[in-house]
Amino acid sequence: MSNLVAPHGGKGLVCCLLEGAELEAEIKKAEGLKTLEISDRAKGDLIMMGIGGFSPLNGFMSKASWKGVCENFLMEDGTFWPIPITLDTNEDVAVGEEVALKAADGTVYATMMVEEKFEMTEADKKWECENVYKGHGEESADDVFWKIAMEDHPGVQAVMAQGKYNLAGPVKVLSEGDYAKRFPGVYLTPKEIRAEMEKRGWSKVAALQLRNPMHRSHEFLAKIAVEVCDGVVIHSLIGNLKPGDIPGDVRIKCIQTLIDNYFVPENVINAGYPLDMRYAGPREGLLHATFRQNYGINNMLIGRDHAGVGDFYGLFEAQEIFKKIPYQDGCSAEPGKALLCQPMNIDWTFYCYKCDGMASMRTCPHSKEDRVILSGTKLRKALSEGAEVVDHFGRDEVLVILREYYAGLTEKVEVKMQKAASGADM
Repeated sequence: MSNLVAPHGGKGLVCCLLEGAELEAEIKKAEGLKTLEISDRAKGDLIMMGIGGFSPLNGFMSKASWKGVCENFLMEDGTFWPIPITLDTNEDVAVGEEVALKAADGTVYATMMVEEKFEMTEADKKWECENVYKGHGEESADDVFWKIAMEDHPGVQAVMAQGKYNLAGPVKVLSEGDYAKRFPGVYLTPKEIRAEMEKRGWSKVAALQLRNPMHRSHEFLAKIAVEVCDGVVIHSLIGNLKPGDIPGDVRIKCIQTLIDNYFVPENVINAGYPLDMRYAGPREGLLHATFRQNYGINNMLIGRDHAGVGDFYGLFEAQEIFKKIPYQDGCSAEPGKALLCQPMNIDWTFYCYKCDGMASMRTCPHSKEDRVILSGTKLRKALSEGAEVVDHFGRDEVLVILREYYAGLTEKVEVKMQKAASGADM
């Protein structure tokens, strides 16, 4: 018996990735099917279904599940889920038809049996955005959101650019893409991470979600988790980000450098997962906890502005949402349908000159003039502009890697400095 938390949904790991003769037969069959081109976001969703990261999902959501998830975090069968996982198209596809799902590079990632097709009007898309992507920050105010979101919120932009229809139905996944080749030893499936944690004798485990280079605040969060858990999985998004963000290979190199120099390696796993960032703030924090449960992780580190973008979300809205969701641990009418991975909430962290070390709002009595405000956005803005990075912001070994990356860029994207990253609310 495993001591790790059970996969989400009560069905074990639901893995849609085919293997061996079954895979070869399905690849051959796919050659004769109608082909639909899918987005990068859908590609990542398919891979997560393939490896069990999105258990218990075995395909794209029905209209009832899409509506239930948007409204009250529940799929059609009552299973908790925080963000719609849908497949859009403008193609003429019939219910009952089987199709091949192909990425822009020509790779066929899956076949799918279309069990439902439902129209997504502009009003439907706006309704989804307002339920899933609208938060409680300044830029989500009723009189502001739609004036700003189409320009500044990548998640909203993605939903509004979707096709006329959503298709629902089970999938058979044929490829994991090139993640294993690009990130050897880091791209790990739920089965692989579970096996490694069981080998190490872990049962209480925390995950640190990363999409930015790892600065001192991230390091501090990870070490808090190591102190109170058996270990921490530094789990980086290695799918697509928005323009101006730092690519996965650079971030992974930075993390490994930190682990090699500043952590006890036996207490840390450096891993990556193949999703695109949705920038859904609190809802994405819930998604991060949901699929981390499938990886065997029962604690999700949630700090300031988790998965946020701009000033669409309150600083600690991603912590507060865990108190509002249905089907929390112990409240589920049906075993397995609750979210069992719980938040490990951490206050705003920073380096304090007077404390002479890392601290948080709960431990440091000093003024913000004594503190080095740490944020990934602030770090990227300084590096992209060739500005000096303030002392104690990041480890020197990491800053060397990041400066080399920025020096090699031929095109640079302006980094917008949001209020949440500036320390204005501290």
